[in-house]
Amino acid sequence: MSAPTPALFIGHGSPENAIRDNPFTQSLQALGKRITRPKAALVISAHWLTRGITFTASPHPEQVFDFSGFPQALHQVHYRPYTSPALIQRLQQMNLPALADPAQGFDHGVWTVLKHLWPDADVPLVQLSLDITRDRLGHLALGARLQALRAEGYMIIASGNIVHNLRELDWSQPSGGQDWAKRYDLVIKQALESKDNTLLLQPRAEQNQDSRLSVPTEDHYWPLLYVAGTRMPTDQLEWVYEGYEYGGISLRSFMLH
Repeated sequence: MSAPTPALFIGHGSPENAIRDNPFTQSLQALGKRITRPKAALVISAHWLTRGITFTASPHPEQVFDFSGFPQALHQVHYRPYTSPALIQRLQQMNLPALADPAQGFDHGVWTVLKHLWPDADVPLVQLSLDITRDRLGHLALGARLQALRAEGYMIIASGNIVHNLRELDWSQPSGGQDWAKRYDLVIKQALESKDNTLLLQPRAEQNQDSRLSVPTEDHYWPLLYVAGTRMPTDQLEWVYEGYEYGGISLRSFMLH
């Protein structure tokens, strides 16, 4: 029996990372060269929020430029992988409460990352939306249901940020983190290393100031729970990248394999 495909969480940071050559993007390029290509990848991004679960169903989804105020060079990036009909069929067989959306494309949480991981856009993708009606436990539980895909040659890739507070950005720290951001990032690192899902699922009423500053809204945190949910007893945890951006963003990325 072949080993399960990896599950990845990528802290994607600024959209400009799509066109930057830095230690973070280099870590993604190196990862793409050493991991085995999956049949297809199921991607979950912080930037597609819906009521209920939806998945992309176009044969060739559009590339979505869902941002403004960035250099024109970012709009010149071309990354348009095809979909995976087999993965769509498999999702339907799993009886998830999910609807197909033939009009939705791949948002920047997907293509700014995968441009470095698989620059030729030659791995088929299906994107799953984030259901805003679910709490943390609901997202973790959905990740656990998706775990079976890893044994079938499909990769799970989640794109968000453990720390993501745009109101607290410090432009004088392009590769630095505020003290509260570093503390919370390391708390989550320890929770992942010790498989402490109780801490990962901590309700907002129980969180301290570091937690609330680091996760002012849930959208960039939720993707982490999908990868945690797919975790298998035999998985090894590997840190793909550890770093910060503009004080208020953690680029921490990891792989389960």
